[in-house]
Amino acid sequence: MKVSEVENGEISKRASSSSPSKGMKRGLSIMDFILRIFAATSTLGSALSMGTAKQTMPFATRFVRFKVVYHDLPTFVFFVTANSVVCGYLVLSLTLSFFHIVRTTSVKSRILLVALDTVMFGLLTSGASAAAAIVNIAHYGNSSANWFPFCQQYNYFCGRISGSLIGSFIAVVVFIILILMSGISISKH
Repeated sequence: MKVSEVENGEISKRASSSSPSKGMKRGLSIMDFILRIFAATSTLGSALSMGTAKQTMPFATRFVRFKVVYHDLPTFVFFVTANSVVCGYLVLSLTLSFFHIVRTTSVKSRILLVALDTVMFGLLTSGASAAAAIVNIAHYGNSSANWFPFCQQYNYFCGRISGSLIGSFIAVVVFIILILMSGISISKH
């Protein structure tokens, strides 16, 4: 009677590497899907919070009203646009992410997703960073340039724009995690 390889204590590479790797890839794909939903809601909340931020001062004369709206500053318009584009991309990329859950061995679509994620990461980071610079000036001013802080007068507006930055930077961190996870998933193939 012939002794098989398994009885000798040897396990073939095929049996040992396919099941844990496939399970890990499926787990990474599920986590990718969940993180994309989380990032989409984060960017949507940031865009809505910034896009609806406006405040009018309670005192006004007959001819002058002091009012601040997000679209008064082009940086905030870029922030809302960047968050909206990234949110739309994340919603559309959910289909590809779901495809990776079903089909864990696909590599070309994962490479495409990593490339697009990197582009959207750059867009989101630039929008959030530009808006953060303006929010910093709004809170603290710049004495060298004689820019005075205006958040003392417009508390509600500054609270809204600061809150929208938090959601956007959370999405930036999620994008870093998504890109790293996709790189791990591709390298395991």
